[in-house]
Amino acid sequence: EVQLVESGGGLVQAGGSLRLSCAASGFTFDDYAIGWFRQAPGKEREGFSCISSSDGSTYYADSVKGRFTISSDNAKNTVYLQMNSLRPEDTAVYYCAAAPMPIATMFDPWAFGSWGRGTQVTVSA
Repeated sequence: EVQLVESGGGLVQAGGSLRLSCAASGFTFDDYAIGWFRQAPGKEREGFSCISSSDGSTYYADSVKGRFTISSDNAKNTVYLQMNSLRPEDTAVYYCAAAPMPIATMFDPWAFGSWGRGTQVTVSA
């Protein structure tokens, strides 16, 4: 059974940092891309970062480029998201998701078939 479990969310002041983790199990980690998505109240789910577990290629949306860093520890089947210089507009529920490689569109939620339950990130002004 595929399982993805996010952790590390919380409340932080603007300008602060958080590190999210996504622990994966139930599939061959190296064959998958792991993406991070977020959804704020009243807004659509937004994909903003992705990593190919096979070769470590990383992808970022402009909204987080330069502030967020995605990485993976294949020995632990875990993907991390280091979030720096957080802004109030980063407030959302953050999800990780898995998709078998190759995928055509890195930030398309419909390309990802397995999802975690999410972790809340709240950035206060």
